[in-house]
Amino acid sequence: MYEKRSFYEAINFGSGGILKVAVIGTGAVGGYYGALLASHGFEVHFLFHSDFEYVLKNGLLIESKDGDFSLESINAYGKPSDMPFCDIAIVALKSTQNHHLSSILPHVVKKKSIVVLLQNGLGVEEEIAKILPKATIIGGLCFLCSNKVGPGHIRHLDYGSIRMAQLSRNEKPAGITDNLRFIADVFKKAGISVYLEKDLGKARWEKLVWNMSYNGMSVVLNATTDQLMNDPASKRLVEEVMMEVISGARACGFELADGFAQQMLAATEKMVAYSPSMKLDFEADRELEINTIYWRPIQTASNNGYEMKTAAVLARQLEYLDRNNRS
Repeated sequence: MYEKRSFYEAINFGSGGILKVAVIGTGAVGGYYGALLASHGFEVHFLFHSDFEYVLKNGLLIESKDGDFSLESINAYGKPSDMPFCDIAIVALKSTQNHHLSSILPHVVKKKSIVVLLQNGLGVEEEIAKILPKATIIGGLCFLCSNKVGPGHIRHLDYGSIRMAQLSRNEKPAGITDNLRFIADVFKKAGISVYLEKDLGKARWEKLVWNMSYNGMSVVLNATTDQLMNDPASKRLVEEVMMEVISGARACGFELADGFAQQMLAATEKMVAYSPSMKLDFEADRELEINTIYWRPIQTASNNGYEMKTAAVLARQLEYLDRNNRS
């Protein structure tokens, strides 16, 4: 088991004992990273919804390009009130479910815990800070191709790194803190590539360059990433949305590099054929993350004098499709 480090004691995590990790949302993202932590000796406690009974009986299976593995014995829970208090909480719910976190997190984490948010969109860390004002909030931006393909069954297709940055309690970037380094070390012990960022806001906008382009387009055009990249019209549209997001970021004070869109396009061309999370949500009749991935950045850019017109059209198309799909 992985023991707590001395600086943990300094921030009142207690001395001695074993580090406990909670995973809130055991799907394609939380299930994959949580299972890696558990397989490397960490004490991980998983909160399930529909898969709870199945996983209790059958465990959790990870099919991965890096090697398949399973957790036959797992700390699985169907209710947050049954979970122990943990030092770290990994939140990997869809952001459309964040309204449940105010009734989940107080049962699961200590007041001065570290919460790692593995979610897409803008402004999600600030929501958690209102629930746990004394906690350290870290945004984790996953570059991961992973799908939940069945009960207790996750398929990891490609990539797997995480960029992490800490939420600042003032207007300045938090920088690389001791807490951030500690969390990175925990994930690295499980074989996960982690890159630390000084500025959470900039990191969020950089992730939006990919998410606002491919997620919505995959739904509207009913296409996987390779299909979007192989057609000149859709590829041009993806690039146009990317450049618009970069302009929106700059209007908000985040200077994204001139070649950043080309880097994202090149990385996606090398990716295996992949259905982004929004496309999978649409196909499963789940509510789409339109607010956090689209409307929040669109409104934030507008408040700073830049109108993301193409992204707004895409968001309205998604709203129409989402309403009719779920009705």
